[in-house]
Amino acid sequence: MKQTLSELMRMSRICRMIFATCLGSFILVIFYFQSMFQPVMRRNPFMVEGCCRKGSRNALQELYNPTQPELSGAAVLHQARRDQVVDACRVYSASSRKRRVLTPGDLKHLVVDEDHELIYCYVPKVACTNWKRVMMVLTGRGKYSDPMEIPSNEAHIPSNLKTLNQYSIAEINHRLKNYLKFLFVREPFERLVSAYRNKFTLKYNSSFHKRFGTRIIRRYRKNATQDALLNGADVKFKEFIEYLVDPATQRDGLNEHWQTVYQLCHPCHIHYDMVGKYETLEEDANYLLQLVGVGDSLHFPTYAKSTRTTDAMTAQFFSNISTQQQIQLYQLYKLDFLMFNYSIPSYLRLE
Repeated sequence: MKQTLSELMRMSRICRMIFATCLGSFILVIFYFQSMFQPVMRRNPFMVEGCCRKGSRNALQELYNPTQPELSGAAVLHQARRDQVVDACRVYSASSRKRRVLTPGDLKHLVVDEDHELIYCYVPKVACTNWKRVMMVLTGRGKYSDPMEIPSNEAHIPSNLKTLNQYSIAEINHRLKNYLKFLFVREPFERLVSAYRNKFTLKYNSSFHKRFGTRIIRRYRKNATQDALLNGADVKFKEFIEYLVDPATQRDGLNEHWQTVYQLCHPCHIHYDMVGKYETLEEDANYLLQLVGVGDSLHFPTYAKSTRTTDAMTAQFFSNISTQQQIQLYQLYKLDFLMFNYSIPSYLRLE
């Protein structure tokens, strides 16, 4: 009798195990067939799935798996730009022994828009004033409607925009994984000449003249006048280049207006979902605003093309720079050229 009861209990346990196995298999099959009929979003190794706001698709999903046919061509273009950055980082990583981990202090250029789940890394001299204006409209919750109504000096007040370094480590990681991250870049030497023209040839930038101009003239100008040493208002481009390629300057760190994009935005450590270009500024900017879902109500401000630093203008500035200094300068900005697919300028003498 005891043996029969023991056998019945054993059979009962076996039946429960079989039932649990069958039930688990049935649930897995249901999930499998569900996934077969759900749209698959193109992924990247740095991103995890973000939750849709209010049941709608977010900008990140629309970028990687566009539902609007007119956005499909742009999606291919931006995938190519992302691939270019990844390839350049892979080559740089293989050839460099330098390894580092980002700290919150490295994230001060990354502006966060919580409402639209965006992170923008601003690069000075790449339409960053207008981008900050746009970000103020996006984050202002109705306070602003027209970016150009925001004074340029107000756009640069730190408290008007929240940056990623103001969050906790856990919050930073969550946003880097789930928000659409973008930056805008420019041909490195055009950006450099633009920075020089703005900071050293305009009278209203006296703070830069005092802070950098006096130092540059003191170091690199022979027989400088007392006025030049005191005011630093007439720095020559050749002197500016001497300052940039000086190892002492690089040890001290470059100012953000002529620092490399590689050092400002860390594209080998942060996977940017969209790389916009100054050369296609309006198209790329308005494409992003379409992804966000505000393309009908918000347009990127146009800019004065007549004052823009051009390739021909840049070539003229470089005509008086020695071959050795051109080589040194190219080495300084080489990663920006490679990552963002800018060819070596024809006016450079690198041999």
